[in-house]
Amino acid sequence: MPADPPKDADKALKASKPCPECGKPAENPKTLPFCSPRCRDVDLNRWLSGRYVIPGQENAGEDEE
Repeated sequence: MPADPPKDADKALKASKPCPECGKPAENPKTLPFCSPRCRDVDLNRWLSGRYVIPGQENAGEDEE
């Protein structure tokens, strides 16, 4: 039976991913996947202001049956 990987291996995998906003290592578990509260807030602001959108089809006649 294979041995369980060390718990530190999970931390190393998470810490090795860069912050999606600035590219610094994201090491703070409270702000993952971002490196800091600032980068997390920048991303949230972009979603709330409409700079990020999820593509989809526009329905011209949603109420039509």
